[in-house]
Amino acid sequence: MEKIIEENKQGNALVLEQKEGNTKKLFIESYGCQMNFSDSEIVASILANEGFNTTQNLEEADLVLVNTCSIRDKAEQTVRKRLEKYNAVKKINPGMKVGVLGCMAERLKSQFLEEEKIVDMVVGPDAYKDLPNLLKEVEEGRDAINVILSKEETYGDIAPVRLNSNGVTAFVSITRGCDNMCTFCVVPFTRGRERSREPQSIMEEIKDLWNKGFKEITLLGQNVDSYLWYGGGLKKDYAKASEMQKATAVDFAQLLDMVATTYPKMRFRFSTSNPQDMHLEVIEVMAKHHNICKYIHLPVQSGSTRILKEMNRQHTREEYLTLVDNIYRIIPEISLSQDMIAGFPTETEEDHQDTLSLMEHCKYDFGFMFAYSERPGTLAARKLEDDIPDAVKNRRLTEIINLQQSMALKRTERFVGQVVEVLVEKTSKRSDAHWSGRNSQNTTVVFPKGNYKPGDFVNVLTSDCTTSTLIGEAIGYSQMQ
Repeated sequence: MEKIIEENKQGNALVLEQKEGNTKKLFIESYGCQMNFSDSEIVASILANEGFNTTQNLEEADLVLVNTCSIRDKAEQTVRKRLEKYNAVKKINPGMKVGVLGCMAERLKSQFLEEEKIVDMVVGPDAYKDLPNLLKEVEEGRDAINVILSKEETYGDIAPVRLNSNGVTAFVSITRGCDNMCTFCVVPFTRGRERSREPQSIMEEIKDLWNKGFKEITLLGQNVDSYLWYGGGLKKDYAKASEMQKATAVDFAQLLDMVATTYPKMRFRFSTSNPQDMHLEVIEVMAKHHNICKYIHLPVQSGSTRILKEMNRQHTREEYLTLVDNIYRIIPEISLSQDMIAGFPTETEEDHQDTLSLMEHCKYDFGFMFAYSERPGTLAARKLEDDIPDAVKNRRLTEIINLQQSMALKRTERFVGQVVEVLVEKTSKRSDAHWSGRNSQNTTVVFPKGNYKPGDFVNVLTSDCTTSTLIGEAIGYSQMQ
């Protein structure tokens, strides 16, 4: 299950620098996970070479694209509302073309193009290089579609543009696809099998970002810690690799060590981790390097071993708790976050209490919590009756959220009175006189601007906090500056 970072009514309309000579206008919105936002940067780069500059003005767009998420029904309904808006504008501007990208494109291709006829183009996550050909099809009056899943595509040869960039933080994708057939999740069906990107192309992209002044990179993948490069191909085929390929293979711990060593003044994060693939070698590399942030998003989905088995999660409650205990042993100051599903089919009150007790043990700093949403095509939808009433789902979800909020406050309070290292990212949403950034543990920190600027690493003495934000005063630059 992918980590959700944004899903609102407006999405995120993305804008990049304008390329001289381009005359066509592209309006692109992204919903869902960090990977979708990263993919939109790839799409914008491809279309910039086809004569498109981006715009925030929907009404002037020649091409409107929405990069979609299928992880929950609510996400799909949000996108459908946006498509209604696009088509209302299209009636005024009939020359405008509308396309759907991402996971909904693969899952609902026939509905969009043939049955509902609400888009001109449907493009899956592995087909963005085919956009120039698909646009020609559209311009000639034909519907265009490419949702073929690739066994090789990583977009490692495309330099993404940085959309809506603050010039400080950026995403770098290192894997695509997923081999974990969790029964509730559509990702393996919409993004294909897992494959990793060649390390040198990752290093070249990071080098380019460093030269442009970026200070923090988030390494992205559906299961980022299962990264494994052995010369190309699917991860599932690694067993067939030659002895030479295996001897020179690069796993995630090695890649993480490589980037942190090469760029000691750049900070690194990664997302999303799968508990079954999170090896202690990765934690030891994190402990070794100051510039690897002490934060892990570690989705668990349920605290009940029985429900985890129904979900086809490849770990038990006990294995997960052992992993968490080892993480805290190696990096006591670390922050953890979770994904949790309330009301999965057959979930009992005992299962729900197992979830609450696991949360109390793990002491999560953050959480992404949802009521179960049946996704068509998944094994759970085919094999399990959605038998938990909505009222019960919502009550259990409320209990999970309330517990997480109380834990989050305590976890944030642990920093009050301490000096924390903050990377300045932007002006605070609530005060033009304050900067906002994050510490290593991913907690937001705000402090008076003074003479600092975005991209500075600053030591901040904290004096107060809310549930998720630290408040303090800068006392000087940190060792990373």
